[in-house]
Amino acid sequence: MATFSIEIVTPKRVITEENVSYLRCPGIDGSFGVMAGHTDAVIALGVGEVKVEDSNKEKWIATSGGFVDISSEKVLLLLETAEQSFEIDIERAKTAMKRAKDRIEEKGKIDIFRAEAALIRAINRLKVSGR
Repeated sequence: MATFSIEIVTPKRVITEENVSYLRCPGIDGSFGVMAGHTDAVIALGVGEVKVEDSNKEKWIATSGGFVDISSEKVLLLLETAEQSFEIDIERAKTAMKRAKDRIEEKGKIDIFRAEAALIRAINRLKVSGR
């Protein structure tokens, strides 16, 4: 099976994966997959999980959005955040989810959109942590 390489770049670090056979990303219009030979594209990403397959092994990464640049040389993911499933602090994610839910229920002088976005990110991190 043909493979390709990916590079995940965040403000804090760079993760490189070689010999990737399949990549699934959370596009803002829905999830999409990438295999070797994919048409060149630049696609906006939303909050969700990135799935990386190589040699019949799956890796899961929680992200809060960004962009993917697909080219014939490699796939470049420019992400706001990238946490591999084993790196996620589950207690911290649970605390963030509770805090966001509490803020949404208060309905006071809070930014409801910001609280809802925080809730979505926390739920995503918990989902990916279980992978």
